[in-house]
Amino acid sequence: MVVVLTGYGAPFRRRRAAAGRDRTGTAPRTLALALVLMALLLAAAHHIRPAPYGDRLTALTIDGYGPPALRTRGEAVEAYDRTSGEPRWRYARDGHRPLSALPARGDAIALWDDGLVTGTDGRTVRWHRALPDAADWLGARGGTGVLRPLPRGILAVVTPRRIAAYRTADGDLRWVLPAREGCAFRPERAVHHGVALLVAQPCATGAWTAQVVAVDDLGRIVPHRAPLGNGVPRAKIEHQDAEKALASPR
Repeated sequence: MVVVLTGYGAPFRRRRAAAGRDRTGTAPRTLALALVLMALLLAAAHHIRPAPYGDRLTALTIDGYGPPALRTRGEAVEAYDRTSGEPRWRYARDGHRPLSALPARGDAIALWDDGLVTGTDGRTVRWHRALPDAADWLGARGGTGVLRPLPRGILAVVTPRRIAAYRTADGDLRWVLPAREGCAFRPERAVHHGVALLVAQPCATGAWTAQVVAVDDLGRIVPHRAPLGNGVPRAKIEHQDAEKALASPR
C-alpha cells in the first residue's frame, strides 16, 4: 500500500507543480495584456471626449510663409495664405459664431458671440478668456472695435464697463481699467493715435476732457505714471543724473 500511494502521489505532485508553474508564467502576460487594453481604452476616451469650449480646429493645408489673412465666415474663422490664396486652417466652436478676428504676431485672436476671446496659432487653441456680462451687449451692438492691438504684443479688449489688456502670446492678463461711475466706454469710437489708443468714455456729467481716455500697452496714459513693472522705472527716466537729482536748489 505504501508503495502504491508513493508511486501515485509523486506524479500527482509533479502535475500540480507543473500547473503552478504554468499559472505563474501566465499571470504576468495576462496583466500586461490588461494594461495594454486599458491604455487603448483611455486613449480612445481621450479622443472622443468633447473639446473644451466646443473648439473645432481643422488644418486644411501645409503652413505657408508669413502670417495668414483672416476672415470670419459663417460660424468659423478661416485663415488663407496671402500669396497663393490657399486655405490654411478653419476654427469653429460648437453652437457659437465669431464676431471679429484679429491677426497678432502670427496668431489669430477671435471674439465670439458668447463673450469668449480666444488665441490660436492654427495648430492649437492656445488660450481662452471670458468677458464678464458680455453676451447681452454683444448681441445688441456686435463686436465692432472690441479687439484693439497695442504695442509689444498686448491686446486691449474694450467693453462698456472696462478695458482689459492681455498678452497675445499666452492670454496673460496685464491690466484692467474700469469705466468711471456713470460712464461707459464706446469700443466702436476708439481710434489709434501713434502708440496710444484713444477710447471714448461718455458720461452723464463732467467735463468733456474726462470723457476720453488714452491707453497703451502699459495702461492708462497719465502724467507721471508709474507702470506696475511693465516698463522702465520712472526714476530711471526722470533722474538720469543722480548728482543733479540730489543737488540743492540755487
